[in-house]
Amino acid sequence: NWRSRIVFLLKTNSSKPMLHLIGNRPSADAVNQWAESLDKLLNGTTVFSIFLKSEFCKENIEFWTACEDFKMLTSRKARASKASNIYEEFIKSEAPQEINLDLHIRNDIIENLQEPATTSFLAAQVKIYSLMENNSYPRFIHSNLYKKLCAAARQEVKYNKS
Repeated sequence: NWRSRIVFLLKTNSSKPMLHLIGNRPSADAVNQWAESLDKLLNGTTVFSIFLKSEFCKENIEFWTACEDFKMLTSRKARASKASNIYEEFIKSEAPQEINLDLHIRNDIIENLQEPATTSFLAAQVKIYSLMENNSYPRFIHSNLYKKLCAAARQEVKYNKS
């Protein structure tokens, strides 16, 4: 499947891209747009998530995604349940996927858990987005994985023009 093939690529040192083995790979346009901004990369791709897993910081993208899902909830009951899950998974001390937040942001989240609003995790989400944008994203853009995806995109464009 797509995910296992990307993981395989992360481990491959071959100079010849093996991306032709991947079904449903991203289009050449999508791969090229990823270099424009983190927002373009976050827009529906699992490649960055897989990269973050290889960098041992997958919790950042998973938290960010959970917050995006949380903001879409309209039911107070659903929002309270999801807020509790996000807190247990990412915020509380020693959480399974604890993210790096300062005490002020963490305390604000705890105060809002009883009656969470769609903006309850906004400060934390902005902080994690900033960490990804300033640290993980540049490493991804300079990674062998992204270089291989770009090379495959160039080959695809070249092949399609022939």
